[in-house]
Amino acid sequence: MKILIVAATHAELYGVFNTFELPQEDFVQTTAFDVLITGVGMTATAFALGFHLPGRYELVLNLGIAGSFNRDIPLGSVLQIDTDEFSELGAEDKQEFLTIDQLGFGKGKYLSRYLGKSSAVLNLQKVHGITVNTVHGNTASIAEIITRLKPDTESMEGAAVFYCAEKANLNVLQIRSISNYVEERNRDNWKIGLAIKELNNWALEFLTQL
Repeated sequence: MKILIVAATHAELYGVFNTFELPQEDFVQTTAFDVLITGVGMTATAFALGFHLPGRYELVLNLGIAGSFNRDIPLGSVLQIDTDEFSELGAEDKQEFLTIDQLGFGKGKYLSRYLGKSSAVLNLQKVHGITVNTVHGNTASIAEIITRLKPDTESMEGAAVFYCAEKANLNVLQIRSISNYVEERNRDNWKIGLAIKELNNWALEFLTQL
């Protein structure tokens, strides 16, 4: 099974690059998997995937770190984002937010599609994520998004990967490790190093099961 591993940055996959002695390039090919570094955000992700998806892979695997709205999830936890949605895609109607679905221009929520039997995947907690252009760091906007969508996590790329994979009719899996809780911005509370370490430990376990 040929896999395309997709991440926003090289840093998030340092363990994969080091273990497999991969060159620090944005697109790297191996026998079992390829690695695509897209850059941060939905636009960069969709643009990069447009060059590499059609007809070439059996699974798209999105790896990265994320923030958690759910404080019952410990920092450093590795999760499967089973559903993801574009939280800002729509229109404001006074105090009400109208989704892209309600406007009749498409859909904003996408699902993972994984048919494999890897225990590394099956043992993970499944959660609901949102994909944002602006990471939340304001008490009022955090409260609003929790009320409206009840997300567990947020990232800046996930739903774009799901969207591209669906359009290309490919299986897709999103795995995120938690680097911080979504709150007023406070870098002292972040555990980015821990999250990246745990993410790469998971990735190496998964890749050895191929």
